[in-house]
Amino acid sequence: MKNFSKLLLASILGLLARAVVHRYRPHIVMVTGSVGKTSTKDAVAAVLSARFFVRKSEKSFNSEFGVPFTILGVDNPWNNPFAWFSLVSHAIGLIFLPNHYPKMLVLEVGADKPGDLARILRIATPDAVVVTQLPEVPVHVEAYASPEAVREEEFSPAYALRAAAPLIISADDPYALENALRTPARIITYGTGEGAMIRVSNTTFAEEGGRVAGMHADVRVEDLHGEIVVRGSVGTTQILPPTAALATAFAFGIPLADALDALESYEPPAGRGRILSGKQGALIIDDTYNASPVAVEKALGTLKTFPRATRRIAVLGDMLELGRYSVQEHERIGTLARESADIVFAVGIRTRAFATVEGKAEVQLFDNAQQAARALGDLLQEGDVVLVKGSQSMRMERIVSALLADATDVSQLVRQERKWKKKV
Repeated sequence: MKNFSKLLLASILGLLARAVVHRYRPHIVMVTGSVGKTSTKDAVAAVLSARFFVRKSEKSFNSEFGVPFTILGVDNPWNNPFAWFSLVSHAIGLIFLPNHYPKMLVLEVGADKPGDLARILRIATPDAVVVTQLPEVPVHVEAYASPEAVREEEFSPAYALRAAAPLIISADDPYALENALRTPARIITYGTGEGAMIRVSNTTFAEEGGRVAGMHADVRVEDLHGEIVVRGSVGTTQILPPTAALATAFAFGIPLADALDALESYEPPAGRGRILSGKQGALIIDDTYNASPVAVEKALGTLKTFPRATRRIAVLGDMLELGRYSVQEHERIGTLARESADIVFAVGIRTRAFATVEGKAEVQLFDNAQQAARALGDLLQEGDVVLVKGSQSMRMERIVSALLADATDVSQLVRQERKWKKKV
């Protein structure tokens, strides 16, 4: 009965959202891929707002529920029947009454299981698609027959593009490059390779007042040059969303200087490599939104190269939904962690594999985030750099919360809504 009610609600939402799209005919930019979608969506929306009236997906609203919420411009009603009634009334008003509706929608779209994106594409058809990354072992692979099946579904919005519509892909992603050849779209590439149309280079940590404050990179678009500065978050992956946004700006004829100015308002979302002050003078890299093998690998690279760290501490939770790839990927990440850090805190059943692989770092095992937080609080020292990362269900943000030097910084963490805090 519960599944039937969910399907019914999804169907009603889809019909209402589709009617609103038909009524106003906004230009739709879809952001898809395995990692970095929310950051990329935010950066893309920032540059497009320099020229268009834009609405973007809030947070990570990327499902068959989240996408209609964005199209309708409403919050998630959750289990409140009055809020659902208000949502339907609002949608009917949009459909039958004149409204000042956005000219462009930037929609993050995601798939947890086969068919998810097909259902979303029945609601809205993209006019442009941005693909973030299609890694070797994608997240949610547990629900699919193979990694190839995940990549195919995540790339599927591109197949819905009309001829010559913009398809923005990473020049560093062989899967995206290969799949793009099967579309009639206008391909625009971004990345670090020589062949990238929007190319970044010289990516480094940005410092202010002798402290790491974010990331910096040079960017080239045709014969024009500029600088990308991302404040408040660290990691080479933090440069990619603004670069994808500049590629999108290029696709829509927005000059590089205007796009870079627009990116001044961009800030990486919570839980994506955010730099926070910790107790005892430690620094925390809060990367707790989620975890997939490729994302953890990149985060460990950031920890390993972080300047002037007294000790590097990796606090890593289980990576979920990897299915038959779980053991091999946890062993591989365990090896990387023990080579990248001085101390490794492994949280969860799957990360116990970290203690079985070789490496220089000491490994401490914990059943849950609360245990790890208590132990780490007693361990911190001045100059420590602590990376915290894990899948959503591991609730690794609780560790960051316990380690904050200023308790009010908890507002900058992921999953601080009442519904999340009620969960065990």
